[in-house]
Amino acid sequence: MGNSGAGDGAGKIKVLVDNGEYWLRNRGDIAMMVMTVERLRERWPHARIGMLTDEPHVLRGVLPQAEPVPAHAGGHWGRSGLAGRLEEAAGVHLLGPAAMRWRSATEVPKHYLRGAKNWARKEVRVLTAGGREPEPAGMPDLPPVPAALVDADLVIAQGGGYMTDVDLYQAHRTLNLLEAAQRHGIPNVMIGQGLGPMRDAHLLRRAAEVLPGADLIALREGRRGPELLAELGVAAEKIVVTGDDAVEFAYRLRRPGIGTDLGLCLRISDYSKVSDSARDTLGVVVRREAAELNTALAPLIISEYDDEDRRHTLPLLTGAASTRPVIGRAGTAQDVARQVSRCRVLVTSAYHLAVFALSQGIPAVAVTASEYYDDKFYGLADMFGAGAAGAGLRIVHLDVDNLDAELSRAIRQLWESAPELRDTLQQRAVEQIDAGRAGLDRVYGLVAGGEGAPGEPAEPVQGER
Repeated sequence: MGNSGAGDGAGKIKVLVDNGEYWLRNRGDIAMMVMTVERLRERWPHARIGMLTDEPHVLRGVLPQAEPVPAHAGGHWGRSGLAGRLEEAAGVHLLGPAAMRWRSATEVPKHYLRGAKNWARKEVRVLTAGGREPEPAGMPDLPPVPAALVDADLVIAQGGGYMTDVDLYQAHRTLNLLEAAQRHGIPNVMIGQGLGPMRDAHLLRRAAEVLPGADLIALREGRRGPELLAELGVAAEKIVVTGDDAVEFAYRLRRPGIGTDLGLCLRISDYSKVSDSARDTLGVVVRREAAELNTALAPLIISEYDDEDRRHTLPLLTGAASTRPVIGRAGTAQDVARQVSRCRVLVTSAYHLAVFALSQGIPAVAVTASEYYDDKFYGLADMFGAGAAGAGLRIVHLDVDNLDAELSRAIRQLWESAPELRDTLQQRAVEQIDAGRAGLDRVYGLVAGGEGAPGEPAEPVQGER
């Protein structure tokens, strides 16, 4: 199994972490990465924690406690010893911040350039097909398993919603990594996972081949995941429900007093279909409700990928009586969680904004137009409890006939009940934080020497943090 601390690591445990956001453009995914790395560091302060990424310099800026493992360049560990320490210092203090500033400054022109390229490719394909829109191409060839795997003592598939038909590329890439770890006898686990919907025949077959061999699978919800894993042949003793890894991240940034803003995020993408009429109705309702409640509308941007949150949310603020400034493109996950903390209620089609809100005791209206987001939001509502706490997340389907009335009712009811929901929602967050840490305690025991490594098991969260 792995190198068990041998070789160029000078006795250091090596943990290889996979994730669903190699481009580091989604602040919800980054929040999960931050918490996973922090928790691993608490147990193994001197471990080499390698995070697979396609943006190694940006990773140094957003996650300095982790070591970038560049997936696009073969997935090798970086240099060790003095050269490695110098490389890390330069990355954290110089290259990382510079890469973040450069990406932020060039994101707009690159977005339009990508759009122009995609349009040109589509036109060429249509002309080549004789004026017909061709059938979509199959999934691109997957990259080889990262070279860093063979020296790892532990492989972790970081939390996310990528083990699904919506993201076949990342799902198969992760399954290939876990399978390779199993062949090498390396402990391999999945944490904070949201599984499904999963109907693709090839994905189902591969998942049934690989997932039963994982040592532990921790789920962020208990509504769909456990049943799907059982159908795939995963033993019940390997399954645990912990909640989302970003819950603790947001909980720490809660404010002592209740907020006053009405938060808003609308994402429209290939996996989040929203009609023009639903979008327009949503804008009318939130502007009207904000005005009648005498509050400001706060735009909340969780994903910068293809501008999917920014370009669909900001137009909805046009004509609003009062608005808050939007976060800059270089803004951090902490910045967004703090924006959420100033809200009394928020309306979101982005899952992790609802996680950020509920974890701080703030109710949310989740709007959805796809089965993918149905599963996400209903699973999240279940994790924050039945009864009063469960009512903290109201789910509104954007295809209902009376969308205006449904949205207005949900916002008004949550606005009134926000103070009484606050403590119960925060307690549900504490329970999930403790469950997530207990799940990682099981992971530590899988690693040779892990129990005797520096650091003590995490204490349960008790009230204030």
